[in-house]
Amino acid sequence: MKKYILIVLVSIIILPSCMNEAVMEPNTHEGNFQALWKIIDTRYCYLDYKKINWDSIHTVYENQLPSATGQIAFFDLMGKMLDELKDGHVNLYSDFDLSRYWKWFLDYPSNFSSDLIYTTRYLGQSYRIAGGMNYGKINNGKIGYIYYGSFSDAFSDGNIASILNSFSSCHALIIDVRNNGGGSLDYSKQLASYFFKKTTVTGYIRHKTGDGHSDFSNPIKIVTPGHPTIQWQRPVAILTNRMSFSATNDFVNRMTNAPNAIIVGDKTGGGGGLPLSSELPNGWLVRFSSSPMFNLAMGNTEFGIDPTIFVALTAADQANGIDTIIERAITALK
Repeated sequence: MKKYILIVLVSIIILPSCMNEAVMEPNTHEGNFQALWKIIDTRYCYLDYKKINWDSIHTVYENQLPSATGQIAFFDLMGKMLDELKDGHVNLYSDFDLSRYWKWFLDYPSNFSSDLIYTTRYLGQSYRIAGGMNYGKINNGKIGYIYYGSFSDAFSDGNIASILNSFSSCHALIIDVRNNGGGSLDYSKQLASYFFKKTTVTGYIRHKTGDGHSDFSNPIKIVTPGHPTIQWQRPVAILTNRMSFSATNDFVNRMTNAPNAIIVGDKTGGGGGLPLSSELPNGWLVRFSSSPMFNLAMGNTEFGIDPTIFVALTAADQANGIDTIIERAITALK
């Protein structure tokens, strides 16, 4: 099963602008190539971290410009150049296409089957829905289970209070964010807040301060507040896979610091760079990672976050209607 997702991430961090002015180059293939290359050269935040020789890439793709006749061929060539960044947050937008890099998850096992979670062993067909979350009790009513598929789906304190109240007889909770490709950082912060007793530093971010590849500000604290009235203080397991990306990656990073939380499953997909957009002379837009985000130990989260307990969905279990990752979380929560 391969599910292709356009990932959107909305910042909660105040920046000067999310849309930079176009680089002043002529509206020709050469001019647009130079503009795109320079935007990445001066604004992309992971060139040094990923050890990318962007000057060499300039030479390689400039040499191919004469053969890229027509808009589509030129667009495809520029998309291939951006693929060299190996970043799911990097896209080129035109009126006729969207370039995207998917190998960050296609080269990994899926470790998720939506067919499994809607069997009678887990959510079944009579689950409830609130704020984009599908929820119900599993393990003979002993554990609450929430599947949240997108951090673009809004939820309120009222939604969460109702969901958690329905689990008042449960000794533990599972939040499944597998295949959640991201969305709003506001929602990742809000969801994490229900599992903290007090405001806690859970990571850091740095911003570009100049055109150099390593010109960054000092680390700025990212805090997760403890919600003043709604708190789940029993054990909670967060289920992850490689397609837990972007704002989901941020949520998982916050939850690694929650007092009663464990992360179960596969490494997340990463996407730890806060994206911005800029315009080329021809009107195409390029989105790119501009500000690196880090965990509490100042480890970069771009390539993903390791779970507390590594476990894969096995083919044998799947054939028998069993989700290995959910079962391992149940065992850990006991």
